[in-house]
Amino acid sequence: MSEIQALILGIIQGLTEFLPVSSSGHLELGHALLGVHGHDHLIFAVVVHGATVLSTLVVFRKDILTLFKGLLQFKWNEETRYVLNLLLSAIPVVVLGLCFREQIEGLFSGDLFFVGCMLLITASLLAFTYFAKSKVKPIRLPDALIIGIAQALAVMPGISRSGSTIATGLILGKKKEDVARFSFLMVLIPILGANFLDLISGDLTGSEQVGFLPLAIGFVAAFVSGLLACSWMINIVKRGKLIYFAAYCLIVGLIAIFAA
Repeated sequence: MSEIQALILGIIQGLTEFLPVSSSGHLELGHALLGVHGHDHLIFAVVVHGATVLSTLVVFRKDILTLFKGLLQFKWNEETRYVLNLLLSAIPVVVLGLCFREQIEGLFSGDLFFVGCMLLITASLLAFTYFAKSKVKPIRLPDALIIGIAQALAVMPGISRSGSTIATGLILGKKKEDVARFSFLMVLIPILGANFLDLISGDLTGSEQVGFLPLAIGFVAAFVSGLLACSWMINIVKRGKLIYFAAYCLIVGLIAIFAA
């Protein structure tokens, strides 16, 4: 992987991790267009996902600090309830990842037709939010589980994680700001867990094939673009502008299908 390829793919990851257009789908498209194949995928994916986790921690540092302070009180309070919601939301994707990891990895084969079809599903989910009515009720445990199931389905390249979770929360009638915040915080647990499993499993041996400089460039590119995209997305959800991303996913999905 060259430095230019790493820069482009890092920017794609950072932007699309938070924008509802599927980071995995766009990375697959990017790999196909740039000619990046083989073991580079896993190593690079772990690095850039780590970068987007760091950007999430930076953007939501005050919220995360508040949650930790509430937990350290060791009593049932709003922060404890919220963390329990986050943990519950992670269960579906953790179960799916542990039980069907090989099958999931097999989906990342550069099949543009499959990615295009999944992008059409993302477009449909985002389009439904145009008709969703926001309410003042907070996210409860059943809501967290349903949103977590939506996150689990987003392991398929082309289905946007942020798009599916935000769309599901809005369709459930939750407040736009609450849904955006929950969507970005809930991803921390599975990504950190998946990266940890990759590290201890030894699957990342051979990273010297990629080189330190491309990995560093990809990390920085994903982190900076992730910071921008995360901040943008919060405002986009508040303003209810997801329909534009539905149109984008529809167009890109159709292009991928016809290009397959």
